[in-house]
This record gives sequence, structure tokens and C-alpha cells, in this order.
Amino acid sequence: MAMPPSERTPEHRSAVLFELFMHSVVDYAIYLLDVDGRVISWNPGAERIKGYSEEEILGRHFSVFYTESDVADGKPTSELLVAAEMGSHEEEGWRVRCGGERFWANTVITALRDDQGELVGFGKVTRDLTERRKTLEEKSERRQAFAHLVRAQETERRRIAWDVHDDSIQSMIAVSMRLQMLAAQRRDPALRQLDEAIQGAIRRLRILVAQLRPPALNDDDLVGSVRDYLDEVVAGWGLDSTLRHDLGVKPPPDLVVTTFRILQEALVNVRKHANATSVVVALTGQDGGLLVTVTDDGDGMKADGETAHESGSGEHIGMASMRERAEAAQGWFRISSRPGEGTSVTFWIPVGPPQR
Repeated sequence: MAMPPSERTPEHRSAVLFELFMHSVVDYAIYLLDVDGRVISWNPGAERIKGYSEEEILGRHFSVFYTESDVADGKPTSELLVAAEMGSHEEEGWRVRCGGERFWANTVITALRDDQGELVGFGKVTRDLTERRKTLEEKSERRQAFAHLVRAQETERRRIAWDVHDDSIQSMIAVSMRLQMLAAQRRDPALRQLDEAIQGAIRRLRILVAQLRPPALNDDDLVGSVRDYLDEVVAGWGLDSTLRHDLGVKPPPDLVVTTFRILQEALVNVRKHANATSVVVALTGQDGGLLVTVTDDGDGMKADGETAHESGSGEHIGMASMRERAEAAQGWFRISSRPGEGTSVTFWIPVGPPQR
């Protein structure tokens, strides 16, 4: 017969509430061990995660949850000893379900002592992190694939830039010099016009080479690369520029290149479309990643994404390219603008393991 609520002591009510809690939690395996490591209680979450019913597991040593190699190394016993000495022990590692299936788990073992300080057992909480580990591994694989793609792209860009500079441009310079000599000897306007056309082609090729592999780009130094680009290129466009930075960590080379390329495209768009006089670039470490903002004081954009003095509709190629680069790096890309109030391009890219 159940005890009337009015007759229940605070201790009894606490015990009832704890029992209800133990049997309502299904996302965590929560169970008790005696001082020797044998299972003496079992909740539904433990049955769901470990695969053992209460009847199957009570009285068995908790080493059945460990891999054979961990048992051979004495890991279950050593963890109990650490918990007894330090009060608790926490780690992530492989555990074994009923039937032998391995899963990745976070485990916490807590030593339980009575009022006299005597060890009376252990409480253990286990959480299945297999899906989280799988997700992290997939993200890591995507990051590695992205880094490989960036390296391959930059290697090809560098190769093409060198080929154009060392072959095509040099050959055209030689032809130009020959034409200049002939034009001086024969005083032929047609030869001078031809030389001017070749000189124009050389200038365009040099611009192409600079776009393929900007001299300012240093894979190991994002701040220095951006500063040099602003000083060497953007200043030449007649734009006043300001660089603000507070990174905290050094981004890896693939993210230096990706960030620089998006910034480069954003700044080129300012030059082509914004009708601006100044631009501010901000590099900030935020939420485990790199937050970048490019803000100009130009004409701004209409609600449909057009610049205030541009015809047509929809996202133009440069903007789509910036968005694709940011999203390929598992980040995001946004634009904020109003007509007559300038435009702000913002993107965020996760940095990954810091490189100091």
C-alpha cells in the first residue's frame, strides 16, 4: 500500500523524485556501481544506449562496456581508482554495446561516499556521441577537400600567371621593341599604331596576371596581404581605405586565400559599381571563425540587389562568386545596403584548429 503524501518525509520524497528522474531520462545512461565496479542500478537510458536489459546487466562488472584492448590494459579499474582519488573521472572514447557494436561516448564516473567519507560506490553517466563524432569527421573531411581545392586552384592560377608573364608578355615586349625600331627607321604611322595596340594588350595581360596571383597575396599573412592590396591597388583607384583587424588567431593558408579572394572581389565591385570615395575593411575573430566586413560610402543598392546606377536585376556574377566561396568554406555571406547610404558586404568563415 502506497504511503499517503502527508506522511512522506522530505528524504522519502527526494528518493521518489530521484527514482522518477532516473527512469524518465532516455538520452543518458545513468547507473550505479558498487565499490568493485559491479552494476547495481540501471535506467531506461542505459538500456537504450548499452543494449542490455536490467535483468541481463545487474551484478555484472562494468568492464563489459569497454573494448577488449581497454580491458586488457586495465582501463576500467584505473578509471575507478582515479574517480575514487580525484572525486570524478571524465573522458571520451570507444565503448561497446550488447552484441559487440562500438560507439563513441562521453563518460563521467563520480565517487559516492557516505557521511563518514567512506567510499560506497560510483555513479556513472554515459552519453552516446557517435552521431556528433560522425558529423565532426564529415566536416573535417569537407574542410580537407576544400583546402585541397583551394591549393589546386591557386597552384593553377600561379602557373598560368607565370606562363603569361614569362612567355606571352615577354614575347609581346620583344615584338613591341622591334616595331618601335622599325617605326623610327621608316617613320610609318601604321607601325606606331600597331605598337600602341600591342602595348595596350601587354597592359591588359599584366592586369590579368595581377588578378590571377596578386603580388600582395601571402598565404601565411592575411592582415599583411589585405594591407598591401589596399596600399598598392585600391589606393591606385583613388579610393581612401581603412583596415581594422582583431583576429586573435592565425588562419590557415587555405582560409587566407579564400578570404583574400572574396575581399578582392568585393573591393573590385566597389570600384566598378559603388561610385564610392572610401572603403573600410574589418577583420575580426568571432564565434570560432573569421568575420569580415567591407563597407563603402557609395550609391548603395536597390532592394532587388542592383546598384543605384545599374540596370538589370538579380545577383551579378561577382556577388555570386563571393557567396559561393564563403559557403564552400562552410561559412555565410550577406549584403546590407540602402540607396544613397553605401553598401556593406559581410561574410564569416570558420577557422578550425588555431595556428598561432
